Amino acid sequence: MRKLCLDMVYELAKQDERIVFIGSDLGFGTLRQFKEEMPERFFMEGISEANVVGMAAGLAMEGNIVYVNTIATFLTRRCFEQVAMDVCLHHANVRLIGNGGGLVYAPLGPTHEAIEDIAIFRALPGMTIVAPADREEMRRFMPQTVEYRGPIYIRLGKGNEPVISSDAHTFTIGRAIAMREGDDALMLTTGVSLHAVVEAAEMLARQGIEATVLHLPTVKPLDEKAILHYAARVPVIVSVEEHSVIGGLGGAVAELIAETSFSGPKRFKRLGIPDEFAHKYGSQADLQAYYGLTAKDIVKEIAHGTTA
Repeated sequence: MRKLCLDMVYELAKQDERIVFIGSDLGFGTLRQFKEEMPERFFMEGISEANVVGMAAGLAMEGNIVYVNTIATFLTRRCFEQVAMDVCLHHANVRLIGNGGGLVYAPLGPTHEAIEDIAIFRALPGMTIVAPADREEMRRFMPQTVEYRGPIYIRLGKGNEPVISSDAHTFTIGRAIAMREGDDALMLTTGVSLHAVVEAAEMLARQGIEATVLHLPTVKPLDEKAILHYAARVPVIVSVEEHSVIGGLGGAVAELIAETSFSGPKRFKRLGIPDEFAHKYGSQADLQAYYGLTAKDIVKEIAHGTTA
């Protein structure tokens, strides 16, 4: 997913002279063609992420569209003040591309796991947050980043995820995508968690439970209209995300549900990472299983909710 995203920045830059790329210690050879063909718009800075974000904001305020890429935890935790004051306050056209959203860097432990990145950036006025499910959804999304006004945080998965999206599901920033529909439950998800949720919906269908799967590749602005449309039809609502249960997609949905008067009662559950640092080490799949984010875990929660 990262390679495709950066390759598309290069392709977009060939078509639009306003596009500038800044990387932070990304490794030798990254976007080599961009560097060779458009050196005046290619910058590879060292491990100085706060400076990189300030630099990007300055270039954006000169009329450029700036794409920044580094590890997600460095963009969100380390650069919070610069993103807030330099980028968001000025509504600058900066696209912050974060490698390793969620538990991708599980082998490196809590210093590199971006499990609160969405919450951090959701708090910033004017920030748009997008988490594509796979490379093809990334392909449909990236051209929209050129003319979009204001900052965007792009949360990248590990890459090589099976393609689960399709051209039939049009990507529009700020719009949800209904992957399937059912009146027994509603499952809301974003990013690569869509894979487990779709698998869970298929398992539930074999048990006679028909669930709506609502994919929200844009976490902010949230497609409240779509969420409420499907939530009104079901008794059980579950959010699933590779992120802390605090402040992410589940938190946003909880806020919306709490402020909505439904005609009947709703059971709502957030599935994600609890309020703790992930001290377990292993693969991304290992930690997904540890935190109950597999299809079997989702099925168990939905089945319990529909029979309770």
